[in-house]
Amino acid sequence: MSDDPDTGRDGDAIVATAWQLAEAEGWAAVTARRLAERADVDLGTLYERFADRDAVVAAVAVRGFADLAAALTAARVAVERPPGVWPAVMAAYLDFAYASPEVYDAMSAHTPDLTLGADQVPETVAATFGELRAALAPLADGRDADILAELGWSLLHGMVMLTRGGRLRPEAQEQREQMLGERLFGSP
Repeated sequence: MSDDPDTGRDGDAIVATAWQLAEAEGWAAVTARRLAERADVDLGTLYERFADRDAVVAAVAVRGFADLAAALTAARVAVERPPGVWPAVMAAYLDFAYASPEVYDAMSAHTPDLTLGADQVPETVAATFGELRAALAPLADGRDADILAELGWSLLHGMVMLTRGGRLRPEAQEQREQMLGERLFGSP
């Protein structure tokens, strides 16, 4: 799968509109007709840029991974002491996931081709994983840094989904985040 296609101004407007519409009303509200109308393009232009609704969702997901990777990078480079890198990156990940739940769903649930296990993964997905790996690699202490990053990503994703689903005790959120950020990935 390739990265975000060269969609041009119209394609960018369609992706931005789909993102906004999904966040405001959910993915069910993202229809071709509404997208074209709100992005101020005709249906023909929409279908020239995107084969179908799934292609639009995938483009939003790729853009979401780009934004998430940028947020993780900013969090990582803002921290001067290595022990603070993982907690900062973790907080940036959670902030993104909670602030953009529909886009996060597009990234994690609606686009099964955007996976680390695929033969070709979009650069934005790889960049997101790379930032998680960079944050956790100093904590590897002889363990496989890729596996540690996979576990970190899995735990973050699980916490996001269970929290959003109301399955975890809200009063313990801060303690969960502290444990995951400061203690869980300490040296073995």
